[in-house]
Amino acid sequence: MTTPDIFLSYNREDHVTARRFAEAFERESFKVWWDATLRSGEAYDEVTEAALRGAKAVVVLWSKKSVVSRWVRAEATVADRNKTLVPVMIEPCERPIMFELTQTAELAHWQGAADDKAWLAFLSDVKRFVEKDAVPAQPAPVVQDVAPPPAKPGERGDAPSLAVLPFTNRSGLPDDDVFAIGMVEDVIEALSQGVNLHVVASSATARFRTGAVPDLEAMARQLGVRYLLEGNVRRAGVTLRVTAQLVEAASGTILWTQRFERPLSELAALQEDLVLEVAANLDAQVYRIEMARALKKPADLTAWEAVTRSFAAYRQTDGESLLRAVGEAQRAVAIAPDYGLAHAMLAMATAVIYMFFSPDNPGEIRRIRGHVDRALALNPNNASVLAYAAYALCFIGQPEVACRHAERAVRLSSSAAFAHHVLGAACYLLNRCDEALAHLDADIRLSPGSHVSYITYGWKTLAHMSAGRWYEATMTAEQALVLEPSYSFGCVFKAIACSHEDRAEEAREAMVRIREVELQVPFVLWELRLRRVFARSPLLEEVLFHFQKAWAATEPAS
Repeated sequence: MTTPDIFLSYNREDHVTARRFAEAFERESFKVWWDATLRSGEAYDEVTEAALRGAKAVVVLWSKKSVVSRWVRAEATVADRNKTLVPVMIEPCERPIMFELTQTAELAHWQGAADDKAWLAFLSDVKRFVEKDAVPAQPAPVVQDVAPPPAKPGERGDAPSLAVLPFTNRSGLPDDDVFAIGMVEDVIEALSQGVNLHVVASSATARFRTGAVPDLEAMARQLGVRYLLEGNVRRAGVTLRVTAQLVEAASGTILWTQRFERPLSELAALQEDLVLEVAANLDAQVYRIEMARALKKPADLTAWEAVTRSFAAYRQTDGESLLRAVGEAQRAVAIAPDYGLAHAMLAMATAVIYMFFSPDNPGEIRRIRGHVDRALALNPNNASVLAYAAYALCFIGQPEVACRHAERAVRLSSSAAFAHHVLGAACYLLNRCDEALAHLDADIRLSPGSHVSYITYGWKTLAHMSAGRWYEATMTAEQALVLEPSYSFGCVFKAIACSHEDRAEEAREAMVRIREVELQVPFVLWELRLRRVFARSPLLEEVLFHFQKAWAATEPAS
């Protein structure tokens, strides 16, 4: 097969649009690969992979269908690592957050006109990729103490603020009016226990309970908030329905809306669950919006925004993403040197790189512990600081201390999803597998749609493996890979579990994927990683045996 200039990645339901792009590129004399060019009898997977890795430019067509396609996301990830990614929006949609930092052309309007200005600008970008050799994948980084990126001292910033407006009783029944008032109080209480929002007290919004429809922008100015939550309560047959919507106060734009239902017969018992579900969805949605906002902001970042960008980069265990996380955390420290959250994020990002890329080094452990101690000295009662610091301690082999800090974070903020995530990891590392699973499940429940959910499933896989539940381990590893197809640790855990279950072909396939995703990671580094994450597991040697077995099965024949 001839190496293409352009590989076109898209969802099958966007076939018509893909053809428009392919034909336009071909008119410019580019050699284009897209699956319509496959000849009968060719092996789809082999030809596709060869074209993807050989192409000088990988044009990803982002649409509502392609952003949720595991294949398109995996192809975009490979292209991103090979420095060949040239994405374009073909309809309004939310890009996967891992690609928010990548410049993306907007061509939702384009119908094929050769003289369209946006098309010509995009075509120029593609030509620059085709006319130069793709940059090869770089080896994994070794983190050193480096000067933080240039940044002038500025605002510390903080989590965004939100007001919960009185919910409307659409049923007109007195009992439901009482329920609507109580629902607001309970949602405010639940949100106040989180860490991603500042919520104003209900007393500040009580005056808006009656009267004409308010001016949202004026109301927000009075309350000093960025977001407003509106809602209503209505009976529908034997069901009570609660509808909530998140509004950006300055523009009046509805950013999110969702309906929650419970049977009236079970409402008394399930009311607390309903409140937590509303609060968890809202908290997760606001943080996702704030993360995207921070990623798109070109300059004048607050320290909180830099920390948010750092956490956004913590989406992969590859060196490039983790170095970006370290860089953003260093930026936060430079902006606000006395900001505990910035030091905690720097400790966490540096510790993850140590865990996955560095040989044993007591000096490096002391350096990371210094960041942890600094963060805790500055903000000892902040749940996020405690959680980030505890995660860093997990990754430098100090899970007992990590567990104490994570437990305190959960006590301070029981709705803080990431605190449960970290406590679950610490419990696993202490071989307290059932406790670990309980906290990891709480994380999933409290942060629906989180960009790091796949890592939570990775920790669940480890807990099941160490408890000898191999079938459950396989299932959770597969759940992780559905959320993030290029998650190399998910592939490793699946390979080990399948090997243990004598599913040799599945183990081999998973191992092949690992070696494709992390081309630069040798066997000895994987062995070091496994020894660290299974350090206290009674099944360490069994795990290593099955990893070695699956790895050997993918070695080239001599």
